[in-house]
Amino acid sequence: MKEVFYVFIGGGIGSVLRYLGQLIVNERMGSWAFPFLWGTFVINITGCLLIGLFYSLSERLHLALETRLFLTVGICGGYTTFSTFANDGLNMLKGGFYGTFLAYALLSTTIGLLAVILGGYLGKQF
Repeated sequence: MKEVFYVFIGGGIGSVLRYLGQLIVNERMGSWAFPFLWGTFVINITGCLLIGLFYSLSERLHLALETRLFLTVGICGGYTTFSTFANDGLNMLKGGFYGTFLAYALLSTTIGLLAVILGGYLGKQF
């Protein structure tokens, strides 16, 4: 049952980091970036990098189950946001931004996968 506590705490931390990160990215990008939603995109890509890094480090360093859950399911689960990605995509489609939606979906999944791979590689280098 203590594993649930670690996931809970990590999820709270990840959610706050996501909120603050999206605010910062959206503020820096300004309104010119619409309809491509950079805040969600950047959060999800950095989350992919982090989960690859955390999984790799946890294997290499033989981290305890609680620590792995805290970092991956908790922090990364709270930080990344597939539901927001899907909702943003739907709003792009509803707004008629079909090309932007296609670029957003393809870039998010492709770069996200590459970021997980890169994170795993970086974790093996430490």
